[in-house]
Amino acid sequence: MNPPLELENRPLVETSRTGLSKACLQRAFLDNLFFVLGKFPGLASQHDYYMALAYTVRDRLLARWADTAETYMQQGSRTVVYLSAEYLLGPHLANNILNLDIEKPLRQAVAELGLNYDALIEQEVEPGLGNGGLGRLAACFLDSLATLEIPTLGYGIRYEHGIFAQDIVDGWQVEKTDTWLRSGNPWEIVRPEWSVEVKLGGHTERVDDLHGRTHVRWVPGRSVLGVPYDTPILGYHNHTANTLRLWCAKAVESFDLSTFNRGDYWGAVHRKIESENLTKVLYPNDEKIEGKELRLAQQYFFVSCSLQDMLRIMHVQGIPLRRFHEKFAVQLNDTHPAIGVAELMRLLVDEHDMAWTTAWEVTRRTFSYTNHTLLPEALEQWPASLLARLLPRHLEIIYEINANFLDGIRWACLGDTETVARLSLINESGERYVRMAHLACVGSHAINGVAVLHTELLKQDVLTDFHAFMPEKFSNKTNGVTPRRWLALANPRLASLLGRHLGEGWLTDLKRLRELEPLADDADFRAEWRDIKRANKVRYAAYVRRVTGIALDPDTLFDVQVKRIHEYKRQHLNLLHIVARYHRIRSDPGIDLAPRTFIFGGKAAPSYTIAKLMIRLVTAVAEVVNRDPVVNGRMKVAFVPDFNVRTGQALYAAAELSEQISTAGKEASGTGNMKFMMNGALTIGTLDGANIEIREEAGAENFFLFGLTAEEVAQRKRAGYDPMHYYHANPDLRAAIDLIRDGYFSRGDGALFRPLVENLLHHDPYMLCADFQSYVDCQMAVDEAYLDPEHWTRMSILNTARSGKFSSDRCIREYCDEIWRVEPVPIGRDVRPLLVSSTCVG
Repeated sequence: MNPPLELENRPLVETSRTGLSKACLQRAFLDNLFFVLGKFPGLASQHDYYMALAYTVRDRLLARWADTAETYMQQGSRTVVYLSAEYLLGPHLANNILNLDIEKPLRQAVAELGLNYDALIEQEVEPGLGNGGLGRLAACFLDSLATLEIPTLGYGIRYEHGIFAQDIVDGWQVEKTDTWLRSGNPWEIVRPEWSVEVKLGGHTERVDDLHGRTHVRWVPGRSVLGVPYDTPILGYHNHTANTLRLWCAKAVESFDLSTFNRGDYWGAVHRKIESENLTKVLYPNDEKIEGKELRLAQQYFFVSCSLQDMLRIMHVQGIPLRRFHEKFAVQLNDTHPAIGVAELMRLLVDEHDMAWTTAWEVTRRTFSYTNHTLLPEALEQWPASLLARLLPRHLEIIYEINANFLDGIRWACLGDTETVARLSLINESGERYVRMAHLACVGSHAINGVAVLHTELLKQDVLTDFHAFMPEKFSNKTNGVTPRRWLALANPRLASLLGRHLGEGWLTDLKRLRELEPLADDADFRAEWRDIKRANKVRYAAYVRRVTGIALDPDTLFDVQVKRIHEYKRQHLNLLHIVARYHRIRSDPGIDLAPRTFIFGGKAAPSYTIAKLMIRLVTAVAEVVNRDPVVNGRMKVAFVPDFNVRTGQALYAAAELSEQISTAGKEASGTGNMKFMMNGALTIGTLDGANIEIREEAGAENFFLFGLTAEEVAQRKRAGYDPMHYYHANPDLRAAIDLIRDGYFSRGDGALFRPLVENLLHHDPYMLCADFQSYVDCQMAVDEAYLDPEHWTRMSILNTARSGKFSSDRCIREYCDEIWRVEPVPIGRDVRPLLVSSTCVG
């Protein structure tokens, strides 16, 4: 309903709902505390005050959100749809305050009420809706899409329990349930009116219509309801607020009264419990068939909900379905949403009676696919028997897509059966499996890797047959990270220094960091740079002391490796160097090495035994090293538990050396390496993932390179790699491994780390032994550089100055121009008067 004319012509005034002055913010804060939370100051807790502050900030988002949605609807804007099973958003409050540019008046408003602003910011519980880099990349992309004013809908899953909270007990990782929703989430708005029904199980039937055409009807075994929860994603210093829509599973009928009346109390609520389990937890353990089925059901659930929601939007905007690909550019964030190819076909053909060939053309032109892995075990495959049971119609559609696709391949390769078998969507070497990456490749118009090396290895190895037949689909889009969170929020001292020298606008044009290069030769600037880094180290050391009891010396080199714990990421190579270094100092106390603090963080998958043992080795080495008076003041080791976005912000600002030491050819890109670089840390790394491009940008002289190349790794493996050769030939390697094997770090228990040691000596799939000496030599170069503070500071400044390429803004512009073909849609400010508001009096 349109507002009355007198309201339309009313002058806009600052209101307690949208005003940005200190007076308006203060009044809004108190109003929300009383009218939304039902509390008054004498009764309110710190969490109540946080919620009042969050609602106050959210109010400012809602006006922008409504304006954005109305503009997109009126213009029928082409929209980017990002389908991702993970979003590691991090805390919302400080990020939204930064984007609204209201920290100063908000601090004043809160301080005048006798409250600590920083303490309230820390009250927010972080939503852990992802496992690591994949989910964090999705969050960075949403930030850039809003900042660049690109119409966007992000779709995912509203997991009730996200990634586990990590504790360290007796040196071992202990997983604790994540309860991010326990005290409510002020940032989301539930939209029950847009709920959709999702079918599962059952069977299919074929029915002929009056014209003799055969139609397929899916008769489900059960259905669940997908309920959308919307979160606004605000752009930086603009009026755009895009939407992240997360789906929550509910029962179609939550309580069966007739069953209850028969005395079957469990049966009356069983369907509700079964349905809601679908989005209960992030990524269930998929070692057992029940876990596999639940994981596939999760992926299908959110994809089906999202595609049905897009069809609803098409209907509301009056756009014909044959133009679906013109309205939406849908990006598959890895293979998790790849079942969407079959689901869109089902919806168009079965539900909307579109001809198969037309539907396939629409589908193929709608989707594009980002591959995020080079590890064969990470390329999802689902047993065909599982799909037949859970998604019978989709398996039929996949078979038909495959048959049509392979007909063309046979013609093109003159019936080469080996090539046909490799390209098939179905892996028939044993039990039948559906290859989800193949489905994504065939059903998309574009395929991209996330670093130059990664993309080349996709073309040469993982997806080489697809590249041979459809090279035009392939491109590279090197990942990026948002400088708003990872520089401005993470490192406000550094951001302030940059702002003084670069002026306005650099946070949305990160190429301007290059203007810092001449300042690397300015002694006063270098001194201020060092002061900021040390202040960040002091702050982080206080946090580590609080959570671990370990006292870190801020005057030592902070050497950091934080990432998911995995053998290919080689945390144990880092440990071998630490043990070798410890052995060298004990053997020669006079050796001239820079004093170092080695910091580890990251989570191991609960069922990944070797990764959990790697964490135990870190803590075991720390226990010995940290209490040894011979090395006191020269080295210290800390494993900091529960690494997440919030703790990452503080650590990236404090770090001085970034360990990016994966086996060459195994890491797709990495984004932690980019965050470290932006904050002035130097990288020690292999030629893997985005490290190659970081080295190109920073300059080889400002990067510590070691290790085999991807090509050399492959050559060594083909020649018959023997880790025992390196063990016998290298006394430092042998001494380090023997200390671990003989129980020096486990109170004489030689059995504790035997699985890790045996794997290294007899298999070493990620070639630690081959890279060990090169790594140790490179670490000596790090020591030499750090012992010259002026030289190190200059290198640090140049790393930040040359990090502009790794902004997610650059990456998103490339997607927009080369894959999605979408243009910015600026949102006008204050396009609607507020109908219910109160004015603020300063």
